[in-house]
Amino acid sequence: MNAEIIAIGSELLLGQIVNSNAQFLSKQLAELGINVYYHTVVGDNGSRLSDVINHAKKRADLIIFTGGLGPTKDDLTKETIAAVLNRKLVLDKVALTRIEEYFSRRGRVMTENNKKQAVIIEGSKVLPNDNGMAPGMVFTENEITYLLLPGPPKEMQPMFLSYAKGYLSAEVGGSSIIISRVLRFYDIGESQLETELEDLLDQQTNPTIAPLAGNGDVTIRLTVKHDSEEVAESLLNETEEKIMKRVGEFFYGYDNSSLTEVAFELLKKKKMSIASAESLTGGLFGKRLTSYPGSSSTYAGGILCYTNEVKRDLLHIPAQLLETSGAISKECAQLMAEHVREKLLTDIGISFTGVAGPSKSEGKEVGTVFIGIAYKNKPTVVYSLRLAGNRDEIRNRTVKYGFYYLLKELKKGGNNI
Repeated sequence: MNAEIIAIGSELLLGQIVNSNAQFLSKQLAELGINVYYHTVVGDNGSRLSDVINHAKKRADLIIFTGGLGPTKDDLTKETIAAVLNRKLVLDKVALTRIEEYFSRRGRVMTENNKKQAVIIEGSKVLPNDNGMAPGMVFTENEITYLLLPGPPKEMQPMFLSYAKGYLSAEVGGSSIIISRVLRFYDIGESQLETELEDLLDQQTNPTIAPLAGNGDVTIRLTVKHDSEEVAESLLNETEEKIMKRVGEFFYGYDNSSLTEVAFELLKKKKMSIASAESLTGGLFGKRLTSYPGSSSTYAGGILCYTNEVKRDLLHIPAQLLETSGAISKECAQLMAEHVREKLLTDIGISFTGVAGPSKSEGKEVGTVFIGIAYKNKPTVVYSLRLAGNRDEIRNRTVKYGFYYLLKELKKGGNNI
């Protein structure tokens, strides 16, 4: 089965809401071995929706609609589909009773236009709405299956899982499944990654390999299709191993994991504590880390040392060093990391100093950054960076690099850093 997902709603085109339904449905269809080749969004306009339906009929044998099943005049989905397919609309008494009961339970008066939600396309199998009023429906015509679902995710998702998924599973038959795995990398550009994997990308068949650039990250999505889940997993593992041999040094996690999350989990696993000294980043590192429940088990706290006076008085950075090397220096970053670790009695200290802009500081260019990582009984490591972007971008990327370098050091040190 090849599917197209059509989302109806002008609010989607205006950017007022995100089309999360398409993402959810694509993942669910992949589990059923159904290919999704197109996502389409169209406004509340009958003529344009008719055009979209006619296009979809030429390229898909499963068309899923979300939205446009409500009681108002701009809810045109089933009316338009019925017109395109020359099918009648009929009142479903069971659906009407459920809608009447819905209003009764809430002590509200049902207006006449709500009866519209109980109207279905003739010949449809009705999908009950356990979390709202408008029922869904599914039917097949000329070997194309049409599935209509409500727009609100709180209604659509449970309806699909409870009623539509089983129906489609029976329709598809067979046992082919699609499994995807996302590998996440940092500190390597998309072009460099593709160069390293060029021959693998050229030869890909099953699994497929799809690189994708993100916000400072690069991801690779591996997708495999097979009748056996065990074989599918084995194929994914083999392909991942080939990729890791070439670019594994830049790898940090899977699927939806973030650098912060992976670093936090590794700190917890190793039962290690960390403290931060932040000048350039103004507390962003601590803010990111403390967004995770239980972070107090790893993060002791931080010192915001934005001025030289605070660096000198709280972190005991020598005044002479601040005058000669400057606050934006490898030497200052090293002492900041070492002294915050000692002051807050942690296993690790991390420091951030640099120039966020918009102008130079201490004669250093905008984007000059130093990140120090100090360990108990280990030499302190200082990383230097030259970052591009505006002030916020530089600060955010600095924190990401902080978590990335922290991960690298944690992995280097085994269980006893």
